[in-house]
Amino acid sequence: MLDDIEVLISAEELDKRNRELAEQITADFEGEQVHIIGVLKGCFMFVTDLVRYIDLDLSVDFLGLSSYGDSTKSSGVVRMTQDLSDPIEGKNVLIVEDIVDTGLTMKYLLENLQTRHPKSLSVVTLLDKPAGRKVEVPIEYTGFEIPDKFVIGYGLDYAELYRNLPYIGYVPQIEEEDQADDE
Repeated sequence: MLDDIEVLISAEELDKRNRELAEQITADFEGEQVHIIGVLKGCFMFVTDLVRYIDLDLSVDFLGLSSYGDSTKSSGVVRMTQDLSDPIEGKNVLIVEDIVDTGLTMKYLLENLQTRHPKSLSVVTLLDKPAGRKVEVPIEYTGFEIPDKFVIGYGLDYAELYRNLPYIGYVPQIEEEDQADDE
């Protein structure tokens, strides 16, 4: 286990913000059905908690994308590791992402899903890290804007570990190692 994990966003703050996002989504799509697409693996805790509070008829599907591997920095190369199970043509699609950093993964995903002719396509991200942005992408719903730190917990990992933490945290020693690697 990593030492010195600093909490950025507590479990209580996450729950409160999930409720607020769900209320906003429910109001924005009132009278409509919504098709939720969770981007694996990091979104699994967020999408589970968020959909519990959305008061609409909804369906859920998942897809897998990767641009990090075991690194703390995006490689810039996006690859699909798992595609959708069902077509999205004519549906109100809400992409649920754990974090938008460079924007490259989301740009790739939006372009890919747009070719499948959804009725609408919106993005909700738990975390937005604008300092790392390389391309601008539309984000309709944002949980929290965070500083340029590598975060773990609540579904987000470091080398596939720490997804089970009930909060969002960061580890100063990882930040220091990354800075040393860059020099």
